[in-house]
Amino acid sequence: MCVQPVSWPEPDPLITAAIAAKYTGKRPRPLAVQIRDRLGEWMGDAQFAAAFGTRGRPGWSPSRLALVTVLQRAENLTGRPAAEAVRTRIDWQYLLGLGLDDPGFGHTVLPEFRARVAEGGLEQVALDALLARLAAGGLIKAGGKQRTDSTHVVAAVAALNRLELAGESVRAALEALTAAHPDWVAQRICVPDFARRYGTPMTSWRPPASKARQDELAIACARDGYALLEAVYDSSSPAWLREIPAIGVLRRVLVQNYTRTITADGREVIKRREKEPEGDGLPPGHARIASPYDIDARWGAKREEFWLGCKLHVTGTCDDAPACTCRPDPAAQQLCTAAGGQDHDQGCAQLVFPNLITHVATTGATVTDNQMTGAIDDGLAEKDLLPGRHYLDSGYLSAALVVSRRARHGIALIGPLLAGTSAQARAGAGYARADFTAGYGTQAVICPQGKTAANWTPCTQHGKDTIVATFSISDCGPCPARSQCTSGKRRQLSLLPRGLAEAQAAARTAETTIPFQADYARRAGVEGTMHQAASHGARRARYRGLPKTRLDHIYMACALNLLRLEAYWTGTPLDRQRTSHLARLELSLAA
Repeated sequence: MCVQPVSWPEPDPLITAAIAAKYTGKRPRPLAVQIRDRLGEWMGDAQFAAAFGTRGRPGWSPSRLALVTVLQRAENLTGRPAAEAVRTRIDWQYLLGLGLDDPGFGHTVLPEFRARVAEGGLEQVALDALLARLAAGGLIKAGGKQRTDSTHVVAAVAALNRLELAGESVRAALEALTAAHPDWVAQRICVPDFARRYGTPMTSWRPPASKARQDELAIACARDGYALLEAVYDSSSPAWLREIPAIGVLRRVLVQNYTRTITADGREVIKRREKEPEGDGLPPGHARIASPYDIDARWGAKREEFWLGCKLHVTGTCDDAPACTCRPDPAAQQLCTAAGGQDHDQGCAQLVFPNLITHVATTGATVTDNQMTGAIDDGLAEKDLLPGRHYLDSGYLSAALVVSRRARHGIALIGPLLAGTSAQARAGAGYARADFTAGYGTQAVICPQGKTAANWTPCTQHGKDTIVATFSISDCGPCPARSQCTSGKRRQLSLLPRGLAEAQAAARTAETTIPFQADYARRAGVEGTMHQAASHGARRARYRGLPKTRLDHIYMACALNLLRLEAYWTGTPLDRQRTSHLARLELSLAA
């Protein structure tokens, strides 16, 4: 398939006339029609050319396939209904410039388009094009206010324990080998035995109840896996079998979860790795495969949530609506506000000003929020949409980030810093770090009992500059408040460098003020964005693998932006939940 960039065709005159007849007066036109009328051709085929060849049979316009994908996400459609809508719905045909007799395309074109775009690294094209069009129209701009939050995304695969992971990895490899070279499989393994053990998914039968039997079964699965790998890597086997992805996954799963040694007498010894930080322990969570069917899925934890999948970070605008400029007459302004600001074309500010998504990032489940703060701001800088004030929760913030983001981009990060992590700070009792007085000029730390630290040692911890202050045993040993300070023989503190410590102290002082709390309340609105994203399936992946899931989230963000623009254009509030009779009675009694 090749791409020959062409402009979007003009809407068919018959379809245009039909829509004009159906939607008259105050009846709002469908979203697809408004997109074409108000935004015009905001994407082009040339922006997708890198993902498609220059030779071969011309295919469907990729920019219009992107439009179909966005509408598909806006209406929560699967591939078949979306392809059928292209053939039968006049509002979609109006947007795409199709005639009434256009046959459309087969539903398999959509997954092929997504795969090509994801493989070509062009996931951001649709969102960037939409944001550029909105920036040209003055609906978004740099230097404003934006807010960010994250949520969990459950992978489109079953959650497996370690026993099931080993068995399913062997089963996946057997399935792939059988599909690729059934004759080789029939010659190299005992098909009835392997079919009895791996013919059905591991999750479809009950595992042994005892821990000993479970361990025995896990070792048996590993032994089968090693035997299968030996057969594949035998010199007499076709070399191309080793290139099958499921074989590579099986190798990694076995290496990560088992140790295999050969004793002096030639006996094979296989052991399960345990959760030990060093030696023969399990590898860290960010590197450990959790499912043979989605090698990007990881186990993640956030507060009370624990899931297998990835994580989604969403950033959106939260600027104040511009002041009404209709007329200085107060009565006219009041009338404008009561009308919901629908007279936008005449210069009136809308009552429902659109808060639009400007950045979407899909990461591994083990990536912490504060690792993404810099990446999000750098991404906004590339789009020329850097905010002046960025509202985040404490998971995204640290003193170092507050200082570095202001120095690099001039952004003010607004949010509460994480509280102290010492045992005393978490318990709210005893002497926490804040109870000690640090003198950077004299390089001395004084404890609440008036003793001075014996050592002041600049060093590096976890790649960051730190100062370690250590008190002497002679001071801490006889101290009457020792039980409130440390459980060891002496107290040791890790201090930030002077500049970061001063920034941290200033930020924590500001957090307690009423102006800060009133300003930070603006961040709470991001929960509405996350709720809307969740209602469109953001918390459950539709596809396997991080690239396709990332593309799906970006196209979902385009869809949400268009839905918000539709509410803005028509003056319709986004939240139109029905109020029950009982709730109205409660409000009337309270009044």
